[in-house]
Amino acid sequence: MTLLLLAYLGGALTLLSACILPVLPFVFARAGEPFLTHGLPLLGGMALSFASVGSLAAVAGGWAVQASQFGRAAALLLMALFGLSLLFPALAERLGRPLVRLGERLSWHAEAGGSPGRPVGSSLLLGVAVGLLWAPCAGPILGLILTGAVVGGAGVRTPLLLLAYGLGAASSLALVLLAGGRLAAALRRTAAATAWIRRGLGGAVLVAVGVIALGLEQASLARFAFADTGALERALLAQVQPAGSSPKPAGTASNLPVLGTLPPFPKGSAWLHSPPLSRDQLWGKVVLIDIWTYSCINCVRTLPHVRAWAQKYKDHGLVVIGVHTPEFAFERDLANVREASKRLGVSYPVVIDNDYAIWKAFNNNYWPAFYFIDAQGRIRATHFGEGAYDRSERILQSLLREAGQTNIPGGLVQPWAR
Repeated sequence: MTLLLLAYLGGALTLLSACILPVLPFVFARAGEPFLTHGLPLLGGMALSFASVGSLAAVAGGWAVQASQFGRAAALLLMALFGLSLLFPALAERLGRPLVRLGERLSWHAEAGGSPGRPVGSSLLLGVAVGLLWAPCAGPILGLILTGAVVGGAGVRTPLLLLAYGLGAASSLALVLLAGGRLAAALRRTAAATAWIRRGLGGAVLVAVGVIALGLEQASLARFAFADTGALERALLAQVQPAGSSPKPAGTASNLPVLGTLPPFPKGSAWLHSPPLSRDQLWGKVVLIDIWTYSCINCVRTLPHVRAWAQKYKDHGLVVIGVHTPEFAFERDLANVREASKRLGVSYPVVIDNDYAIWKAFNNNYWPAFYFIDAQGRIRATHFGEGAYDRSERILQSLLREAGQTNIPGGLVQPWAR
């Protein structure tokens, strides 16, 4: 019960993060309509589809990846039709094509005086589509749920926890929708306002669809920072987890403890930008392990610093290795990871951790997570989440000096990472 409550709170906290921005146009498209027949089914469908797809992605095989890809494509098509019907309802009616009619009916049926159940059904369908497109920030609570699913296998607990997380997000969005609905209702008292609101919502929906379809939502939204929800979630987890399970501090540059040893990389794992690396090959090198996933806004925000460190110290004994551990099914597709790495400027070695083997070997619970490895293969420091970049770079400099490197570049990197 405690973990269910934490999952709900973790979902509710997503309202404070930039990850919620891509779905807001879809939610506001139902503003001004009756909440029980439009807003509630929309949010319920979103929570249900997120829980279903998330559960499948955590425990199923490659077929779930393909199903997720198909589902996202279908959801984008549905949302594009919905946006067009809001923007050009007369054009949609004149074209008369079946798919466009579907989008037009989804938009207009509530005002057409049809069966009371149909607005509920259309809103539920839109909510399912939103759930297929939504990629929330991978905070500690969601990381704990997904890790538990991978380690423990299929079961009833995972869908319930993911549903609680989705319902938490839906509850926060319900408050936004109710507040926005009152404003929309006040503006819709004139026909001119109604027409402009519909066009504005349609344009916003189409923009959101385009951004998601191009895979630009995380990189575009990485500049927004409403609150450090990861720190809030870690504080919540600290209240219920045993003291020994809490992440160990990074220490200081002058006195770094030994926290463990670098686990071996699984044989047969796919690598990007490098042939497979082993612990023996890394002996004598300082290694920075960055556990990340490409749809995580928090991970994207750290990449300018990681790229800068890799470039600055590559000739001075530093090896940066990205461990790509997926949060959602579409992130398990190697072509998607390769394309995202290219788009995000990641050129250092990246190992694909689709089965969470490296994640589990580090006993990790966070995206992103830094593990600082010395020249003898020992874990000397950790850092979870964003921030503390100056301290992280000083740790790297300290480990390089300890490894006998000379002429290490001084100062701290200042990447353009707004």
